[in-house]
Amino acid sequence: MRALVHDPAAPHGVRLGDTDEPTPGPGQALIQVTATSLNFGEVAFLADHRKPGEVAGWDAAGVVLAGAEDGSGPPPGTRVVTFGWGGGWAQRRAVDTGELAVLPDPVDDVSAAALPVAGVTALRAVRRLGPVVGRRVLVTGASGGVGRYAVQLAARAGAHVVASVGRPERGEGLAELGAAEVTVGLDQVARCFGVIENVGGALLSQAYELLEPDGLALSIGMASLAPTTINFERARLSNPGARVEAFVAGSGLGADLAYLAGLLSTGELDAQVGWRGGWERVDEAIEALRGRRVLGKAVLEVPA
Repeated sequence: MRALVHDPAAPHGVRLGDTDEPTPGPGQALIQVTATSLNFGEVAFLADHRKPGEVAGWDAAGVVLAGAEDGSGPPPGTRVVTFGWGGGWAQRRAVDTGELAVLPDPVDDVSAAALPVAGVTALRAVRRLGPVVGRRVLVTGASGGVGRYAVQLAARAGAHVVASVGRPERGEGLAELGAAEVTVGLDQVARCFGVIENVGGALLSQAYELLEPDGLALSIGMASLAPTTINFERARLSNPGARVEAFVAGSGLGADLAYLAGLLSTGELDAQVGWRGGWERVDEAIEALRGRRVLGKAVLEVPA
């Protein structure tokens, strides 16, 4: 089958090539992939996690070709959205049935492919903060995939959402998604109960210092590609009890994917697909994503 395989000699580390068909395990379904999305983390750190010739890809939507041998999951012909730590950038993938959800008819495959990692990460991060009704929640890197979902889901949970972006044009549409404040940088931001932090580096340090006492900052990503230094002594004096946590969404995404797909189907959530095109344009998509020119998610359409 055809796939985007890791090639260290390629401009962005991937090229269209041939690879072996996947062999599903007893609890896995075989999926015909129709759309797959790119996540900054898998693109930026591709060479760190993949050997030459391997197929990356966390998110994919498509149709069940063969149901799981153990009887779990949906039957052949069912449209689904799927998650896995690899294999999504291919025409077919084998996926654990606990990592997929059936798609409602109104949800198209491109929108669905934008859901798994970004959507579930945002959802679980909002839950991790605890009750947020009426509380200030700061979302940094709010223009990206996780950020735009986090703005919507935190607002839906009743938070006063402060959306931080790197450039004014990156804030487009965030107020409409539920942000009560849209700001460039953090210099004018007041203290917050919680932080969903996607950038890392100096911004994570600054965001941590904006926490209220006993507040929580969740470090979601590292879009800056820079390490973070935090002055904990200063924090002890200004916001005692404030915490920072290296947040990981984990696995077992099926139920949360079903919930998010349901919100998409009723118009209560927007997938925020900012770039879409055929997978032969993968280099263009990666350049746009890494160059901060995509508002939301970049999705590749996969031919049969």
